[in-house]
Amino acid sequence: MTAKAAHLELVTNLTTEAFIGALKRFWAKRGFPQHIYCDNATNFTGADRELKRLKRQFESQQHKTAVINESSRIGIEFHFIPPRSPSFGGLWEACVKSTKEILNKVSMDVRLTYEEMLTTLAQVEACLNSRPLSPMSSDPNDMQPLTPGHFLIGGPLEAIPEPDLQHIPCNRLSRWQRMQRMFQEFWSRWYKEYLPTLQKRYKWPSPKSNLSVGDMVLLHEDNQPPFKWPIARVTKVITGEDEKVRVAEVMLDGNVTYRRGIHKLCPLPKPQVDEPCTASSPLHTESS
Repeated sequence: MTAKAAHLELVTNLTTEAFIGALKRFWAKRGFPQHIYCDNATNFTGADRELKRLKRQFESQQHKTAVINESSRIGIEFHFIPPRSPSFGGLWEACVKSTKEILNKVSMDVRLTYEEMLTTLAQVEACLNSRPLSPMSSDPNDMQPLTPGHFLIGGPLEAIPEPDLQHIPCNRLSRWQRMQRMFQEFWSRWYKEYLPTLQKRYKWPSPKSNLSVGDMVLLHEDNQPPFKWPIARVTKVITGEDEKVRVAEVMLDGNVTYRRGIHKLCPLPKPQVDEPCTASSPLHTESS
């Protein structure tokens, strides 16, 4: 929750045992969290009871090994939101909702094996964790944004270059190509739906600051390949008669300059401090 990173696990059913198995895989990959926030599904509450039972069993043993003794000291606290109230978990529900809806649409007529679905979910997870969060630093020459991938692997997530398969009929594709086409369709839809969320306009807006020279922005461009986020810095602003910025000139990495209207620019939140943001601090103390 600190890094707003997504972690997806594939399960074959919604039983308590399946959830505990997914939880163990999460621990093996990400480490032990201190807090877990989730909804009130019966498999989640059952998992909470099962973990408490196992902890009591571990504590009742007379001769504990070093591993069991270390594991018993790891206290994981569950935090449940009210039943049938997904709005209380908006931080993670928004990510889960958009992912499941688009994935259902693009996989409607495709039957994948367990291994193929696992590969697709891994690519979708990397797609979600490649989104830019904020500038890495306040240096106007720094074009590197901070992403959840920096907190997971220490750097941005990259995609393997592959040809665009979205316009090729499915009967001409192999099973592997169909799986790749499904992921490309997911990226195309999710990219187009995610960008407008960065430019929300509310009914009663409060005064906002204009774009200024040096701000890092995300360009709203079409037909971008997976994991490709066109990041630019504002080099010049053009105001209207009301002294509000309507047009801006931006420079991409490679000293390429474009002129765009502000409706095509998504400003990233500025870092709170002037020092460069790093991914070295320990995170993942909370999970959902």
